[in-house]
Amino acid sequence: QVKLVESGGGLVQAGGSLRLSCAASGLTFTYYGMGWFRQAPGKEREFVAAITRLSGTTYYADAVKGRFTISRDNAKNTLYLQMKWLTPEDTAVYYCAQSRGIMPDGRPSSYDYWGQGTQVTVSS
Repeated sequence: QVKLVESGGGLVQAGGSLRLSCAASGLTFTYYGMGWFRQAPGKEREFVAAITRLSGTTYYADAVKGRFTISRDNAKNTLYLQMKWLTPEDTAVYYCAQSRGIMPDGRPSSYDYWGQGTQVTVSS
């Protein structure tokens, strides 16, 4: 079965950086677009970034554009999210997800499989 496992979260001071990883198994990784979402306490899950299956195109939420970079290593079946200049507003559980098709978008309903999430906490 499809399994997505995130790692790399933690506690960081404002202005710091983190790199999240998402190891995928049980799927042909190169067939699918992939995305990152996040959910803060009391808020709905929101889109962060997405990448097409061959890394040709990336998409970002306005809130993270210029600070976050999504990438993937298809040889390692791994998705990444490099986060820089973090702010307390970035505090959330971060989830990776497999898009239903080759063209990912920002709607959670367009993703079939999700990881368990990794906590990112940014202190001021």
